[in-house]
Amino acid sequence: MTGSPAGSVQAVRAYLRARGRTPASVMDRYVSVFCLLMFVAVAGKPLSDVLAGLAMPGEPARMGAGVALLALALAGFLAAARNAGPVLLPGADASWLLLSPLNRRQVLSRAARLLLGIAAVAGVVLGVGLLAVLGAPDQLVWRVLGALVVGVAAAVGGMALAVLGQASSSWKLWLTGAVAMLLVLAVLGVTGQLRTVLAIAASAPLPALAAAVTGAAVASGLLVRQAWVSLGRIPTRTLVTSSTRAGHVAGAAVSLDPGALTWIAEDNHWRARKLASRRWPSLPAPFALAWQDWRRLARRRGRLVAVLAASALPAVLAQAGGSPAALGVAVLGGALAVASISTSGARRDADNPALARLIGVSQRKVLAARAVLPGLLAGAWAALAITGLSLGGAMAPSTAMAATSAITSGGATTGMAVGAAMADGGVMAGLADTAGGAGGVSGAGGVSGAGGVGMAADVGGAGGLGGVWWLFGPLAAPALAAAALRMARRPPVDHSMPVIDTPSGAIPTGPLFWAATGPDLALLGCLPTAAALVSQPASLTPFLVTQGVVSVVVLAGFVWRSRPGGRAR
Repeated sequence: MTGSPAGSVQAVRAYLRARGRTPASVMDRYVSVFCLLMFVAVAGKPLSDVLAGLAMPGEPARMGAGVALLALALAGFLAAARNAGPVLLPGADASWLLLSPLNRRQVLSRAARLLLGIAAVAGVVLGVGLLAVLGAPDQLVWRVLGALVVGVAAAVGGMALAVLGQASSSWKLWLTGAVAMLLVLAVLGVTGQLRTVLAIAASAPLPALAAAVTGAAVASGLLVRQAWVSLGRIPTRTLVTSSTRAGHVAGAAVSLDPGALTWIAEDNHWRARKLASRRWPSLPAPFALAWQDWRRLARRRGRLVAVLAASALPAVLAQAGGSPAALGVAVLGGALAVASISTSGARRDADNPALARLIGVSQRKVLAARAVLPGLLAGAWAALAITGLSLGGAMAPSTAMAATSAITSGGATTGMAVGAAMADGGVMAGLADTAGGAGGVSGAGGVSGAGGVGMAADVGGAGGLGGVWWLFGPLAAPALAAAALRMARRPPVDHSMPVIDTPSGAIPTGPLFWAATGPDLALLGCLPTAAALVSQPASLTPFLVTQGVVSVVVLAGFVWRSRPGGRAR
């Protein structure tokens, strides 16, 4: 293995391939090429139809929101690349080749080419999205090529910047600055500050388009060249850490155990952190056990800020032309995702039921106490998201007449409490919305184990921020909390379940049932809210009352059916 470093690396890899798995035969290559050609033949016509449908000017009112979504997507891509490494190696290469005297740049060349391919694919998607936002009033072919080149240049340049950030802390600051600039661009696009600039860019002549494309390609090429040079300077510890993390992720993906991915992210976050110890507050036993979720959330203030900012995404989607069904999915899906970030305690109880039984506290009481924080987060997030939709004009003006009395109109401050107490084989769950000051909303609902249901609801007029639409957030909170806890307590994927044969291929039912566990309860418990968001009726009273009753029933039923020391059925 003497000679150039590149030749040495190639010789080592050839040696490993010769003594590793069986090399690909001619038939294997034929099947791969045939599948690729079939994919091109199947996807070519729909893709050409999509591109041909973009041969029209873009709508100026939706350009800002569309650019904001693209900027957020690119920022998320860069953040994911930074968290992943992005340069990483398989476990064997990280253990042997990385620590050998071989040229590190050549050892990492295969990973670099893979990153380049991933960035190119992401750039093509970004370019198609950019073309859909700006439109193509003329010269369709040239504008399609220009949008694709700009998208690929942005994605490849961002990936190169992430590689540079892995090699140097100063470049990491540049990467953070790029993500911040994309977020600022998204804010400017939503607020309409870029309307004139986007209109000029959409109708730019071909010489200006060529100049912009050339500049983007040159800048991306310079970053790629700098990233290639920096491959040899990436610290070994960083590469080993990212490679180990990637190995865990790959193992979870191969075994179809997506739940392990969240544990990986959680453990990686807390592993190297020193936490200050504080006195535990005096609380009843169930709430003392649930307090760890509150402490964990309070220690991640950045996540809370991100959750608060994400409540504007449904309004941005509506401004970009999203359908009512898409807005409903965005609101309820986002609220469920927000609720699930505070269910780590329930997940650990489900993974280690023996320890939960040793604590000596009723499992139902603990589960009811753990439902408070997810309910508060989901209700507040959904209320903010729906308020943004109402203020943006995406929701039809609706009124809710005082139907059942007990809700008084007014208020500026709103609070929600979700609680459950167990007694003699029955569950009593309550939802209370309280408000004070010059205009509040108050309501109460309860379900008793004996089968009695009580609900008091009264909604004022349609005045105030966003009318009364925002009330769906607090009223749907108990159901969303139950769904989040159900997601946290679901068992691993059952691979023994049957496989469904379809013309498109085999579909394993185990992962499907695993993915539906939790969202199914959210859909059932939030069905009145979903129906109201899609149909947008003139009167919201029946939907609000029904949502309040259904939410409390769903949460109480979920807590009641939970098995002590085990998972919810």
